[in-house]
Amino acid sequence: MSITKFPGFPLGMLHFLEELAGNNNKPWFDQHKQRYEAEVRGPALDFIRAMEKPLAAISPHFLAVPKKVGGSLMRPYRDVRFSKDKTPYKTNVGIHFRHQLGKDVHCPGMYLHIATDEVFVGSGIWHPDSSALGAIRAAIDHDPTAWKRAKGGGAFRQTFDLAGESLSRPPRGYTAEHPLILDLKRKDHFAVCKLDHDELFDATVVKTVGGVLKRSKAYLKFLCGAVGVDF
Repeated sequence: MSITKFPGFPLGMLHFLEELAGNNNKPWFDQHKQRYEAEVRGPALDFIRAMEKPLAAISPHFLAVPKKVGGSLMRPYRDVRFSKDKTPYKTNVGIHFRHQLGKDVHCPGMYLHIATDEVFVGSGIWHPDSSALGAIRAAIDHDPTAWKRAKGGGAFRQTFDLAGESLSRPPRGYTAEHPLILDLKRKDHFAVCKLDHDELFDATVVKTVGGVLKRSKAYLKFLCGAVGVDF
């Protein structure tokens, strides 16, 4: 059953994240597990439930899944296998609304990032694999008008900034003189809109995030078409 009213995130969420940053170890986390459930995971799951209707207004193919594990709320545990930093917990909250065909974060999706130093809404594909990235480049090259329309709409441009990494040289098969070479050199196709922390605590946060994401609709639709999934 969907929650239609969400009162806003509690201020305690940021307090928890701030304290976790200074005590990033399992004994501290275990000792404060009740706080995590009440101030972080519980409110995040309620927010995800409340986002079902705003997401449906954008596309029926993106999911709000309010599950503790395996849903839209990203795990609090860091992957430390290949990192010099062995602290076990993330000091941010990540909420990812995946495409129904997406099994990981490398598919088109929408995202909310909450941390003590920044809050942002994201839309697009972060670190797509080589096959998806090649398909996006081919779509941009094949239909530059559609691409310009997708990323050049007034509401999108006024709301979002493109983020991520780019190649230093043109990708294979494209010349430096290509009129869209800067877009073709992108390794990420991800747009970001920063929010104020105060917006998190307001009862209008669902409306705010939903409205921001709706302005990325044409951009997200182009990316879905490029990688061959329904929008």
